[in-house]
Amino acid sequence: MEKLIEEVIIYLIVFVIIALSVYLYVRKQLRNSKMVEEKIKQAKLDGLFEPVSLHPVIDANECINTGACIIACPEKDILGIVNGKARTINASSCIGHGACFHACPTEAISLCIGTEKRGVELPHVNEEFETNIPGIYIAGELGGMGLIRNAVEQGKQAVDNIAKNFSGKHEAEFDLLIVGAGPAGISASLNAKKHQLKSMTVEQDSLGGTVFTFPRSKIVMTNPMDLPLFGKVKLNETNKAKLLDVWLSALNKNDIKIQEHTKVESIKQVNGHFIIDLNTQKQVSAKHVLLSIGRRGTPRKLNIQGEELPKVAYRLLEPEDIKQKKILVVGGGDSAVESAMLLAHDNEVILSYRKDKFQRIKAKNRERITKLLAEEKIQMLYQSNLKKIESDKVLINLESGEDMEFDNDLVYIFAGGELPSQFLQNIGLKITKKHGEAILKH
Repeated sequence: MEKLIEEVIIYLIVFVIIALSVYLYVRKQLRNSKMVEEKIKQAKLDGLFEPVSLHPVIDANECINTGACIIACPEKDILGIVNGKARTINASSCIGHGACFHACPTEAISLCIGTEKRGVELPHVNEEFETNIPGIYIAGELGGMGLIRNAVEQGKQAVDNIAKNFSGKHEAEFDLLIVGAGPAGISASLNAKKHQLKSMTVEQDSLGGTVFTFPRSKIVMTNPMDLPLFGKVKLNETNKAKLLDVWLSALNKNDIKIQEHTKVESIKQVNGHFIIDLNTQKQVSAKHVLLSIGRRGTPRKLNIQGEELPKVAYRLLEPEDIKQKKILVVGGGDSAVESAMLLAHDNEVILSYRKDKFQRIKAKNRERITKLLAEEKIQMLYQSNLKKIESDKVLINLESGEDMEFDNDLVYIFAGGELPSQFLQNIGLKITKKHGEAILKH
C-alpha cells in the first residue's frame, strides 16, 4: 500500500510540474502574443505595417513557432509570434535580407514583392532570370533584389543558368556582356570567368555601382556573401571603402577589368546575338546580355525652380569635407536620414520630409535620428515641401500652409530614383506590376 501511495505521490508531483510548466509556457506565449498584437496595432497607426517592396509572407499552415525567423532577422520588430504563428509587424521596414527565409526550418516563408494594395513595377523574368527576350537576363536591384548579399547571389545564379544553356556556337565577339558593376555585376563577372565565358563588363559610373555613391563613412549592412573564385566574405558591418577593396581584390586576383564610365546606349538583336552601342562610340556584340543595373540610376527630381543650380546634388560623396554650411536635405528614407546625420556634425542641417513621420528607415537609423532630433542637432520639418531654390536661400512650404525662407548653401535631394523604363522598353523588355508575387520561395 505504501508503495502505491508513493507512486501516486510521484505521479502527482510529475503532473503538477508538467501542468505548471505548461501553464507558465502558455501564459508567456499569451503575454508575448499580446505584446506583438500591440506592436502590430501601433505599426498600423504609424503607417509601417504595409510593406513597401520585398518582404516575408508566412504560410501559417507550415509555421511551427520555432522563432528562428525572428532570431535571424538583423532588423528590429519586422516579425513576431501571435498565437503560435509568425506575423509581420513593421513590414515597411523590411529591406529584404532574406535571413528569415533561410532560417525557417519548415520552409514556411516566401519573399514577395508588392502587395494587393501597392504594386511594384519590375521587368518580367523567369526562374532562370531570363527576360521575355531570350538571351537577355536581369539580376540584382533592377529585378527587385537590392540587398548586397542577395544581388551577389542572383548575379552568380544568372551566369550559372547562362553557362548551363550555352552551346558555345555564335558569331558574336563576346559570350556575355554584363551591364553594371554593382554587387550583381561583380559576382556575375567572376562567375563568367569561372565558367570560362568570354565576357565584358561595362559600368556607366565607377566600380561598385550604387555602393560607390554611398558616403565614405556610411556603414553598409550586409550578410556574408559568397563570391565566385574568391570565397565567402564575412562583412556584417563595414564601410564603403572596405567593401570596394574586397571587390577590387577579387577582380584583380582573377585578372578581370571593368570598363568604367561606359554607358550602354542601345541593345539590338541581330542574327541570333546582340549588337550593343556604347557611349564611347564603340559597338560590341554578345551572345547573351546580363542587365545588373540599379533601379535608381536616374535620380527622381522635384521639378522646381532653381533645381538646376550647382549647389543642388542627389548624392553625398565626401561629407567630411563639408563644414560650416547651411544645408537642406530633402527626403525621409535611409539615404536622406544618413546624409543628414553625417552632415550634422559640422554644419547647420535642416531635414525636410513631406510625410508626418519616417516610414521606412532601418531601426539603427531611427534610433540615431531620434536622438539627434532630441538634442536639436538637426532641424526637422515634417509635412513640408521644397518649393524654390535660390543661390543663397530656399523656400519651403510648411505644415501650417505658409511658405518660409531659410538661408542656404547646399541642397541634397533624396527623392528616390526612376526605373529606366524607356531604356528597357527600347530594348523590348516587358515590365509588369507585381502585387505580392514570390521572388524567393522553397
